[in-house]
Amino acid sequence: MTETPCIICVAITGSLPTKENNPAVPITVAEQIESTHEAFEAGATIAHCHVRDDEGKPTSDPERFAALKEGLEKHCPGLIVQLSTGGRSGAGQARGGMLPLRPDMASLSVGSNNFPNRVYENPPELVDWLASEMLKYDVKPEIEAFDL
Repeated sequence: MTETPCIICVAITGSLPTKENNPAVPITVAEQIESTHEAFEAGATIAHCHVRDDEGKPTSDPERFAALKEGLEKHCPGLIVQLSTGGRSGAGQARGGMLPLRPDMASLSVGSNNFPNRVYENPPELVDWLASEMLKYDVKPEIEAFDL
């Protein structure tokens, strides 16, 4: 029997789910590290990461990303850490404030599109800036194309 290699990427928490939606959704950095570790032990090789503020709302806070990245590197050796630069977590260049942490990867949304309740704006100058920061810090982009 031939085994086909497979990459398992987990998104432990996005920027939208809340404890009210699902009490098990990991919101704090500690909860995310624990949940990611469980997925890692089950075979996950990449973690797509978002962080939340003290109220559970999405944020691009580099300090929270640093704590999450540090915990994942400690508890999940070899896991590819991918940080989100998504627009629900901040605006403008603040969305890339964690790139100097040099994660293995980061998301790079390459165009604007309509979400059900808002426009997800990714103006060309921001996409160019995020891409240049990823090159500067040797971060591999995960290209997100939500629209043609």
